[in-house]
Amino acid sequence: MDGDAELVARAQRGDERAFEALVARYSTKVFRLAVSILGQEFVPEAEDVAQEVFLKIHRAITTFRSEAEFGSWVYRITFNEAVNLKARVRYKSPHLNEAALVGAAALGPGPQSQAEAAMRDQVIEDCIQTLPEVYQSALRLYYWMDEGVSDVARMLGVPENTAKSYLHRARRLLSHMLKDKGYDNE
Repeated sequence: MDGDAELVARAQRGDERAFEALVARYSTKVFRLAVSILGQEFVPEAEDVAQEVFLKIHRAITTFRSEAEFGSWVYRITFNEAVNLKARVRYKSPHLNEAALVGAAALGPGPQSQAEAAMRDQVIEDCIQTLPEVYQSALRLYYWMDEGVSDVARMLGVPENTAKSYLHRARRLLSHMLKDKGYDNE
């Protein structure tokens, strides 16, 4: 199995198979990073971001200098693309409407508990949306996408200790916001 440097060098010489190998190696991580920024309810948009990222990389692969890791370059492009899309269209998390609450109640026992859980989840998501982008991404990658701290760091293009700091700060801010909204035990 070739390393990134070898595949990049071959792709820079026009070897499409090498580029396809790079896409295969990074496609899942690129998609997961995009979802972590846009939110899980925006999977189709995250797929579009991933496709755009690989198009950009394909066009710019000859300009890539091996001073940085290829993966860091890919993740930085992904991060920028997803953040730009989010800012451009001002994504908002869908609000829970009455039909969703009624649907939650119809799923089984404890409709009040289900409705309260759905409302709490919405409050959490709303609070997360107010955090800085890097904190949002760190939280989503770590908790929803089940990435380890080292993977979060690599995908955000920061040292591991910085990723730990992002997670710590994001949890602390989120805890304060939830407390302010009456969710003391969350």
